[in-house]
Amino acid sequence: MIKISTLIGTRPQLIKAAAVSRTIKSEFNNKFEENIIHTGQHYDQKMSELFFNELNIPYPKFNMNISSLKHGEMTGRMIIEFEKYLLENKTDYVLVYGDTNSTLAGMLAAIKLDIPVVHVEAGLRSFNMKMPEEMNRILVDRLSKFLFCPTLQAVNNLSNEGINTGVHQVGDVMFDISLYYKDKAKNKSSILLDYNLKPQDFYLVTCHRAENTNNNNRLHQIFSAINELASLNKVILPLHPRTKKFLEKNKMMDFLKNVIVTEPLSFMDMILLEQSARAILTDSGGIQKEAFFYGVPCITMRDETEWVETVKLGWNKVVGADKYKILNAVNSLSYGKLGESPYGNGQASKEILNILSK
Repeated sequence: MIKISTLIGTRPQLIKAAAVSRTIKSEFNNKFEENIIHTGQHYDQKMSELFFNELNIPYPKFNMNISSLKHGEMTGRMIIEFEKYLLENKTDYVLVYGDTNSTLAGMLAAIKLDIPVVHVEAGLRSFNMKMPEEMNRILVDRLSKFLFCPTLQAVNNLSNEGINTGVHQVGDVMFDISLYYKDKAKNKSSILLDYNLKPQDFYLVTCHRAENTNNNNRLHQIFSAINELASLNKVILPLHPRTKKFLEKNKMMDFLKNVIVTEPLSFMDMILLEQSARAILTDSGGIQKEAFFYGVPCITMRDETEWVETVKLGWNKVVGADKYKILNAVNSLSYGKLGESPYGNGQASKEILNILSK
């Protein structure tokens, strides 16, 4: 039995982990034993535990309860706690996802103990070294034994950096999840009824990245655009705690007077909103992809994207934090090319586990 210790900390990581955990349970339970360890970064009853229940993920074996700290302190404490766990629990592979502080901490703790690291969503690059996530990606990719890439572009990025060993293009685990839960969300979520929303008759907005929330000018530009959009259209915004904090601090909450503002939503509610929206305005990496998976135009309020395939195929416009570019993108919405699938066939989790079981 191959023992996997999976380290996660954020809600997007929970979603990605759900794909692999579900496949272990359904198809590989005689080959793998997985234990999930949660750093506590996004752990609370409303958000994380709800995701565990909805996605049918095993509850964490251990929760570090580490959150709301600066990058250095958070990452350092995660390394300390995860090392303790690994010393007490036999582990054949440490599995990490994406590009967060927990991804970096998991990798560092594992390699110091000579435990092979498996990086899912390897090879992504924004080429923006001001992003903490970009630094995390580069470091984790450099030292992982298995690099599971979602796209050919990710493989090429690694090759350009001289990384060719252990690289596998398997597709995107988020595509696995999006396909699996697309129709389930329609049956389990009442979010459209709750807010009197009709399919293709509203815009979904999310904004949470520090590069936007922590910059007063960018935040003002984005929410000035959202305010104008909401004056003529239905707009729903699940408001991230950090975004709310800075809107209040900078006296910008009045921009939300015509917006349907909700608490952070469950996974099923978000999936149904995403596939039902006329368009999505976001700075989230995962939501850009989910918009693509569901054939919904996306406007990305960042200066670059790792998911270049969504742009090349015409489903995603990257507009930065410029009010007029945001509104122009809304006014010139268009659908992209159909029929191309750069993110695999919805079997990425199975591909990953087949490779690890050899």
